Amino acid sequence: MQGNHSTTRLVNASLVTTAPTRPVTPQGPKSDIICEGWVLKKRRKRMQGFARRYFTLSSSGVLSYSLEPGQPPRDQVLLTQAAISTAPGRKDIHVDSNTATFHIKCLSGGDFEMWMGAFRKILAQEHPKSRRSSLARSAVRGGLQFNRAHVLIEEIGNTIAELDSALAAYTEEETRRRRNSSMRKSESKEHGVLGFLKKGHHHENSHLTPPDAQSPQNSSELLKLISSKMEQLKHQQSALSKTFQSYPTIDTNIPGLSSPLPTTTEEEDEVYTPSTATAGRNRTSLFSNHSGDGSVWFDAPEYDGPEEYVLESTPLEDQDKLYQTDSRMTERTDISEATEAGSTTTGMDTDSESESESEEEVENALAVKPAEVQRRTSLPCGPVGDEGSLFAVLKKNVGKDLSKVALPVTFNEPLTMLQKQAEELEYYDLLSQAVKATDSVERICYVAAFAVSTYANTKHRTGRKGFNPLQAETFEDVRMHFIAEKVCHNPVVLAWHAEGEGWELYATSSGKTKFWGKSMEIIPQGTIHLRLGDEHFEWNRPSSFIRNLMMGTKYLEHCGKMVIKNTTSGDSCSLDFKEGGYWGPANIVQGTVSTRSDGVVANLEGKWDEQMARKVDASHLHVLWRIHPFPKNPHQYYGFTFFGITLNEITPDLEGRLPPTDSRYRPDVRALENGDLDTAESEKQRLEETQRERRNRGEERPPRWFKQVGDEWIYAGGYWEQRQRGWTDVEPLW
Repeated sequence: MQGNHSTTRLVNASLVTTAPTRPVTPQGPKSDIICEGWVLKKRRKRMQGFARRYFTLSSSGVLSYSLEPGQPPRDQVLLTQAAISTAPGRKDIHVDSNTATFHIKCLSGGDFEMWMGAFRKILAQEHPKSRRSSLARSAVRGGLQFNRAHVLIEEIGNTIAELDSALAAYTEEETRRRRNSSMRKSESKEHGVLGFLKKGHHHENSHLTPPDAQSPQNSSELLKLISSKMEQLKHQQSALSKTFQSYPTIDTNIPGLSSPLPTTTEEEDEVYTPSTATAGRNRTSLFSNHSGDGSVWFDAPEYDGPEEYVLESTPLEDQDKLYQTDSRMTERTDISEATEAGSTTTGMDTDSESESESEEEVENALAVKPAEVQRRTSLPCGPVGDEGSLFAVLKKNVGKDLSKVALPVTFNEPLTMLQKQAEELEYYDLLSQAVKATDSVERICYVAAFAVSTYANTKHRTGRKGFNPLQAETFEDVRMHFIAEKVCHNPVVLAWHAEGEGWELYATSSGKTKFWGKSMEIIPQGTIHLRLGDEHFEWNRPSSFIRNLMMGTKYLEHCGKMVIKNTTSGDSCSLDFKEGGYWGPANIVQGTVSTRSDGVVANLEGKWDEQMARKVDASHLHVLWRIHPFPKNPHQYYGFTFFGITLNEITPDLEGRLPPTDSRYRPDVRALENGDLDTAESEKQRLEETQRERRNRGEERPPRWFKQVGDEWIYAGGYWEQRQRGWTDVEPLW
C-alpha cells in the first residue's frame, strides 16, 4: 500500500456505491451498542492526517463516531449498504457507503480483530441464506480448472518442502563450516605424521559417505539451489493464478504465502468494472474462507451485497485503473449501487453435500438468473480535430441568440441535447431518499441536493455543446424510466419525463445563449416539476457562463438563485450559486430551508462539483450527496462522467427495442463518437437540410409522446406500452 493517500484513492475508485443516507441522530440505548472504542479516523480534508475519534456500532448495523463518548454522532453509515476494505498486515479499515467514507486506523492488532469481528457479525446477519447452489454451479463450470489447480497446489507443496530442505542443509553446512574452521585452527598446531594421518583419515571418510546423505559441498551451491526453488515457486504461483482467472470472486490465498494471488481476468480489464475483479487487488467476499482441510470456499459471481475487500499494495499511477475494473454498471445500478430493496442473493453453505447437486439442477438455476447489463466505461475515440476558436465564431454575433447560429461539428460533443437532459439525472437515487424521509425538512433537503447534483456532470466541460435534436427525435433510458422528445423547433423546446418508486419528475426545457464579449451566457428556461407522493415541488435553474473565451483556460460557472418550492405545504429552499472570485473558493452553493410557520429551519452548504450537506450545528454536517469519481483523464472523453459515457451506447437489452427516432441512431453523433470527423460533418449537414426540406413541404412530424398544456408540455403516456408492442409503425428520421 503506497501510504494512506493511495489507500484513499483505491477505495474511492473501486468501491463506489449509492447507499441510502440516513439522518445523523443520537444512538439508542447503551445496550444497543455491540462494539465501541477509540480509533484514528482520517479527516475530511486533504493533508490533515488522522484524528482520534470514538466509534460505536449498534446491533442494527449503524456505525457512527463522535468527538467524545456520549456526544452526538458527527456522521454515520449503514454497514449492510457499505463495502469494507482492509489491507493485509495493516490495521486499516475502510468503510465506504458513498454518502460517507470512513478511513480508520486501529490502535492495536487486538482492536482491529475486535472491529472486524463485529463488522462480519453484522454483515453475516444481513445475508444468512444458504449458498449451496452457487457453490455447485461454480464447481460444475470450473471442474477442469480446479483439477489443474489441485495439481499445481501439490507441486507448490513439493517445492516448499524442497526449499525447506535446502534451507536446513544450508544451515547445517554453515554449522559444519564453522566447526571445521575451528578444527583446522587446532590441527594447524600439530606437526608430523600423526597430524597428516588424521587429515588423510578424515578426507578418506568423507568419500565413504553415502550419496543420498551428502549435502552440497559449499554455501554458494546451496544458495543457487534455494534461488532456483524460489523461481520455480513463483512460476507455479503464476500458473495457479491463471487457472483462476475466470473466477474473480475465488479466494486464492494460499497458506504460507505472504500475499494473495491476483484474480483479474482479461475480460474484466476491458469493462468499467460500479463498484467492480481488479489488478493489484484480491476481491474476497465476506463469506469466502479456507477450511481447515485446505478446501477453498468461494462465492458465486452473481452475489451482490455487502462485501469485504482485501487490498494489496498498488502503485499510485495504477490506481485510477482500478475504478474501471471494479465498477460494473448494470441496468439497476448507476455507477455502483448497493443492493436494491427486494433483490435476492444466494448464500454460501459450508456443507459439502452441496457438491452433490446434479448438473441439470445447476443449469436450471442458471436459466432463471437474469442477465446483467454490462455498460462501457470509455468512448471509442476521444475528441478529434481542433475545437477552433469559439471567440472567432461568436464575435460576429454579440448579443444574438446562438441557438440560431450554425457551428462546425468540432464544437459538438457526441451527445444530443435530449441525452444531456438524461445526463443531469445521474443522481436520481436522491429522489428515492426523499421519498423515504419521514420529516418534511429532511425531504426538501434531499430535493435540494438532487437539484444541485444536476450540475455535477459539467465539472470538466468547457465549450462543446450537444447536437440539436431533430423534430420528434426521442431518447429513452430505462434506468430511471426516462423519455424525452423534441416538441418544437423554433424556438427549440424539449420535453422529458422520468419516474421511480414514489416519485415523478418532468420538465419543459428550453433556453437562450448570448455572447457578451469575454463570456457566453446560457439562460435556462422552463420549470422543473417533482411529485413525491402527494407533495409537489418545482424550481427554475440559474444561468451558466462559459468564461475566458478570448484567452486563458475556459471554464464553466453556474451563478444565481434557485428557489425550490413545495407548493403543497408552503416550505421552500433558497439556494445561492456563488460567483467565484479571483482568489476565493469556486463553485460554492449555500442555502436555507424555510417553513411557512417557523421560518428558517435548516442551512445547506457545499459545492456543485463536490457535495452538499446539511449543517447540523457549528461543527457537525450531515452529507446529503457526494459526487461520483470521474474517469481518469476526463478531457479525453469530452469531460463525460461514467454515467454520461453510457448514454449513447446500445446495450444488448436495447437492441430491437429502441424506436427508429432514438438519438442513439443518429449517424452524425455516432460518427463523431467514433472519431470520423468528415462523416460527422457531412451527416450533420445532410440531416439539417433534410429537416428544412420536410418543414418546407409541411411534413414536419408532430410530437407523439407529449401534449401541450398552457406553456408546458406534459407526458401523454403510452411510450413504454408501445415499446412492448414494437415500432413497426414509426419511420426513421434519418
